[in-house]
Amino acid sequence: MRSHALSDQELQAFHDDGFVRLGQVINNDELHELQQRIDDIMLGKIHYDDMMMQLDSETGDYGDMGQQTKGHKGATLKYRKIEQLEKDPLFLEYLKSPIVSSIAHTIIGDEVSIFRSMFMNKPAGFGTLLPWHQDGGRIWGLDKDPEVTIWLALDPATKENGCVQIVRGSHKLGLLSEFGHTISEEQEQMYCTDDQIEFCELKAGEAFLMHNLLLHRSDKNNSQQSRRAFSLCIMDAATKANRDDDDQREFPKLFGQDALALSA
Repeated sequence: MRSHALSDQELQAFHDDGFVRLGQVINNDELHELQQRIDDIMLGKIHYDDMMMQLDSETGDYGDMGQQTKGHKGATLKYRKIEQLEKDPLFLEYLKSPIVSSIAHTIIGDEVSIFRSMFMNKPAGFGTLLPWHQDGGRIWGLDKDPEVTIWLALDPATKENGCVQIVRGSHKLGLLSEFGHTISEEQEQMYCTDDQIEFCELKAGEAFLMHNLLLHRSDKNNSQQSRRAFSLCIMDAATKANRDDDDQREFPKLFGQDALALSA
């Protein structure tokens, strides 16, 4: 894994642009292990009953997705999302890697929790269109919006298979909707014009760092190459759930006192 810390230039790019490419953060052997592990979880060869799992839509339309609920939903590589991957020791090892630790301690501090560690997938020839949105707001049910997401490509991410698209610097607009997540058509026309959009193509094993309020989207997968990715959102461990339906929710501690430990 990438061993050197987040540089001053990368930190400045995060604050200025809301986005920075981290380059290759895992080697080929580590990449192949993570690819095989997520396939084994999707195919039911490795079971975690408490993981939240969601199948991809058959139509590619955002409104046609099935619910994300706990447990395996059949042996298929057509899952769209799997959350709580910190329960898996191989993925936890990546979460504890030097580059993640450097980002966490530099931007957040000593006490850092996981909001979500999740697999995001656009299966070959499928993949759901994800409209322009921000990762924050009341929909997240937190007393403070997280700011940091680290996105790792487990496959090549290209225009053809639905790579992430961003608008640099758009995090400085602040939260565009109090409720959060998707933005209005008027806001999209104002802030997401063709000349502002950047396609974040990556090689497998490369990663980027993104501010949660950065406007981003992704298209369907129009290729025969899957677009598997692992996305980690981290936050100050003092952050609490503030929604009535989950105010008792606990967030796993990644760094700091009583943090998750790697297996011996």
